[in-house]
Amino acid sequence: MAEKKIMLGNEAIARGAYEAGVKVSAAYPGTPSTEISENIVKYQEIYAEWSPNEKVAMEVAIGASISGVRALASMKHVGVNVASDPLYTISYAGVGGGLVLVAADDPGLYSSQNEQDTRCVARAALVPVIEPSDSAEAKEFMKFAYEISEKYDTPVIVRTTTRLSHSQGVVELGERTEPADKPYTRNPAKYVMMPANAKGRHVYVEERMKRLSEDGADFPINRAEYRDTSIGFITSGIPYQYVREACPDASVLKLGMVHPLPKKMIAEFASKVEKLYIFEELEPVIEEQVRAWGIDVIGKEAFTVQGEYSANLLRGVLYGEDSSVREAEQVPARPPILCPGCPHRSVFSVLNKLKIHAAGDIGCYTLGAVAPLNVIDTTVCMGASISTLHGMEKAKGKDYIKNWVAVIGDSTFMHTGVNSLMNMVYNQGSGTVIILDNSTTGMTGHQDHAATGKTLMGEVVPAINIYHLCKAMGIEHVQEIDAFDLRALEQAVKEETKRDAVSVIITKAPCVLLEGNVFPNVCRPLPEKCRKCGACLRPGCPALTKNADGTIAIDETMCNGCGLCQKLCAFDAIACEKR
Repeated sequence: MAEKKIMLGNEAIARGAYEAGVKVSAAYPGTPSTEISENIVKYQEIYAEWSPNEKVAMEVAIGASISGVRALASMKHVGVNVASDPLYTISYAGVGGGLVLVAADDPGLYSSQNEQDTRCVARAALVPVIEPSDSAEAKEFMKFAYEISEKYDTPVIVRTTTRLSHSQGVVELGERTEPADKPYTRNPAKYVMMPANAKGRHVYVEERMKRLSEDGADFPINRAEYRDTSIGFITSGIPYQYVREACPDASVLKLGMVHPLPKKMIAEFASKVEKLYIFEELEPVIEEQVRAWGIDVIGKEAFTVQGEYSANLLRGVLYGEDSSVREAEQVPARPPILCPGCPHRSVFSVLNKLKIHAAGDIGCYTLGAVAPLNVIDTTVCMGASISTLHGMEKAKGKDYIKNWVAVIGDSTFMHTGVNSLMNMVYNQGSGTVIILDNSTTGMTGHQDHAATGKTLMGEVVPAINIYHLCKAMGIEHVQEIDAFDLRALEQAVKEETKRDAVSVIITKAPCVLLEGNVFPNVCRPLPEKCRKCGACLRPGCPALTKNADGTIAIDETMCNGCGLCQKLCAFDAIACEKR
């Protein structure tokens, strides 16, 4: 009997890639896709890497595919934006070995700056999309995606969502089937996308999408489930689970391939049900196409385009208030907060004191936008902090940004911040950039990157030196400072923001949650010296609270002994002692 295992959706995707014979995997970490690569690297048959960004990851996978092997790129939905340049073009060129992009969407904005729908990107890029609804399908659909990719000469997107990525299900393990490498044959007409070649490939791609639509009715991942035909649903992915839970007797057309759509199959299903709903999260991608075919459906006029769906949402629309469903108890809001001992808090406390505004970026440090730190004013996308600050200067002049800095993490700097800093130097900006170097990609779970000196596969390699990289760009004023050295940091910010030239401050302190990073001290309050001024509370460390009499209490189980509170106390009312 085949072995069965409970797996996360992301773990099952990795297993599917392994069983499909994938040889090369490239990714940039981003919730909710990160665990795919963290599980793929466990299979020795697959080369796996963290690339500097998603565009590079896509191009690595493309190169592997052109050479004749099966390859994978994985990323979150906003990472697809970064990778869209090579994605749109490889759609025209086609593949050698099978090529799959796993794109993890985030309905509900659990860890993202928007709720964009990857199906819209795929429709524009003319790339087929496959969407599993549980862990078992996630594994099997990955294998089917490679079959489709090679049969129809196309990259394939496997779309997931946060709920699928981070939910568990039973998966039946299979053996790895590794197809023979396809011999490489030089073919500029296929792989050199200059205008004359691309024109011919565009015709091919349009015909390819027509064939996929026609053949889709016979794909095993698309199926019609006929039950009570008075009500029918067209759905896919995780929403299929909600339909089955809320309406177990309804007929369902479960689409495994959500682009292009199998027109004949949908028309046949619609003809057999009296009332037809389309239940899809985010954009009305399926609905708009089905309506365009003249089929009467109920869709977004009943269901929202915002947020994550649920069985309760469906019950509410169909049946009104469902008394069988107990509403969740009201609980106090618990917003995210920087960890005790986080070096970002130290940096932000200085910026807050100096009343400095910060153009922010994507990472844990985005939390500097909220109380009590209140430093980050803008956050757009990876690497945007530096470019945003540069744009402000070019719009309003050098004096306008004397009380501004750009704040970016080390991993984000390596992702796309490097380009932005080059632009600032090249176009004679004068902004101050603070690179928060905590030696990891912290927000997505502590992955390595090009400046940490360790690869996804555990190899120790030369680390990119951020200081020397900045100097190589011709930046004269570059400082490295201990993130917890408040005096030096304050002096550096005052100095650098006054300059009429680009300057960089690199604040160095490892993420407090990095494995092996242990603070040797613990902070203890000295109530007899406390003046109840609250200076130590201003950075918002969760380890610090007030006693009933107004003196400070420190939770030793939370305190990491960073000493920030001690340095902020003018009355020596906090001691740092060896653990």
